[in-house]
Amino acid sequence: MSELLIIGALFLGTLLVMYALGVPVGIAMGATCVIVMVSPFGNGLNYGVISQQLLYGLNSFTLLAIPFYLLLGRLMNRIGMTPRIFDLANSMVGQFRGGLAHVNIVASMIFSGMSGLAVADAAGLGRVEYAAMRDQGYEKDISLGVTGSSAIIGPIIPPSVPIIIYAVLAEESIGQLFLGGIVPGVLIGVFLMLLVMLFVYRRGYETEDSFELANFWRSLKEAVFPLLAPILIIGGIITGTFTATEAGAIAVVYTVLLGMFVYRNLTLRGLFEELQYGMVETFALTFIVGVASLYGLIALQLRLPILMAESITAFSGDPTVVIFLLVGLLLVVGTFMETIAAITILVPIFMPILQLTGIDPIHFGIVMILTLMLGLLTPPFGVILFVLEKVTDATLEETMKAVLPYYVPILLVLLLTILIPEIVTYPATELMGT
Repeated sequence: MSELLIIGALFLGTLLVMYALGVPVGIAMGATCVIVMVSPFGNGLNYGVISQQLLYGLNSFTLLAIPFYLLLGRLMNRIGMTPRIFDLANSMVGQFRGGLAHVNIVASMIFSGMSGLAVADAAGLGRVEYAAMRDQGYEKDISLGVTGSSAIIGPIIPPSVPIIIYAVLAEESIGQLFLGGIVPGVLIGVFLMLLVMLFVYRRGYETEDSFELANFWRSLKEAVFPLLAPILIIGGIITGTFTATEAGAIAVVYTVLLGMFVYRNLTLRGLFEELQYGMVETFALTFIVGVASLYGLIALQLRLPILMAESITAFSGDPTVVIFLLVGLLLVVGTFMETIAAITILVPIFMPILQLTGIDPIHFGIVMILTLMLGLLTPPFGVILFVLEKVTDATLEETMKAVLPYYVPILLVLLLTILIPEIVTYPATELMGT
């Protein structure tokens, strides 16, 4: 146990100190690897190992999915899919009491099948949702709470950039992980709507516009092309027509054609700008993944994953208990570390523990991402909190207080997902096979 503490303090402590000082996570991980190499626990600074592992970590066909899905989310925002999705959701559930709050959640569920990032949802769709709710007389706290909490559905319902990163590091199927996230993502939406129903009844919100079939058909016609994108992605993966990576490429081509020839609002200049931004985001993410590969190798050389696995299994060998222990760690980590950073750092360390205790990595991957999503709503580094502060008229303190009640439905879905693995594994295995 003492050996684990010493190595953990050096390996994880050094990284966390640099991260707390504001050093970018990729640089912090790389610097930690160098420091460990030259320490008494390392084997000396080996430039060959560093260069080979950085290259090996990026030598993956799966990683090609990242630029496609990042670009897809940017293009869909560029060509104006956001208001069309919002109008469709409004025509579907806007007539219920507290209708715009439900619209907010349903729109995020639909939009999550396009963006793959919680921040994209909060920054793009969130601005529209919050403004609409405030204009209709909703209090600031419920407008902020619903907008912020519904944004975390984005990385759970496919496509999802965090799922892609996890799949690469865990060497698991992106397609199976995509399918595994559908039911938990939908459950979060349903549980959030139930909480909203409680709030709107207690506050005396009245029923809004009545349901109009003509309005629904009009909104559906406007949104039919955006809706085809997630259908194209998921349908192609389920039928085996193409892989998740190929689905991303096809969806990008589809969106470009849609913007240029149907909506006619995407110019070559606009496409070039989105390609530029997409390349910058891709470089940042792939650099982190490459350094994470080196970080995982150094951790393995130090036997850190093995020591952690032995310590955890000595406490309990029950897979469910082990998952709860890991989730407890992730809940703490998620409060001060960004999601992608936490995934890249912890997956190489966790994998031996999963193998030793017989935990399904597909199941745990969705549990891990769902747990880390809470960190996006939790101070001091909750990214969604800062995004909402920028795109709304609320202060950071108001945003923090507003999202607190919405932890409850998210935690309930997390608990169900842990205790009933079939919520994740059944769609993945039945629709794609083992």
